[in-house]
Amino acid sequence: MTGEKLKHLEFIQDVITRMNSNSFQMKGWMVAIVSAILAIFASTKNHDFVLVAILPTLIFWFLDAYYLWQERKFRGLYNDVAGITKENKIALFAMRPDLYKGDKYSYGNVFTSITIILVYLPVIVILLGIYFFV
Repeated sequence: MTGEKLKHLEFIQDVITRMNSNSFQMKGWMVAIVSAILAIFASTKNHDFVLVAILPTLIFWFLDAYYLWQERKFRGLYNDVAGITKENKIALFAMRPDLYKGDKYSYGNVFTSITIILVYLPVIVILLGIYFFV
């Protein structure tokens, strides 16, 4: 493997790492904002705050899915540049995640992936439980 190809792989890995970091931060921000809104609910007993907490949860769900979607595309690019798969011929130093389409790389597939649903869906269920039963 040439030095240029290794540098290309480093660039792609840096993007993958950044997307992963952004995804992790989305989860942290969601927990912090929902916790703050629930603290306001606990002090006021106004159930509208529980409904308001669902909005940032949904927003962060969409954002987190976006970052995971981009990360998957760049992992596909990485695999093609590294020669692990032979799906696409990638020019040296090309950063083309738009080449990756289809079921594996669809936003809907990522949005409903187990790693995303297991974080955001329970939060929404808990918030609805608090709203209807507390």
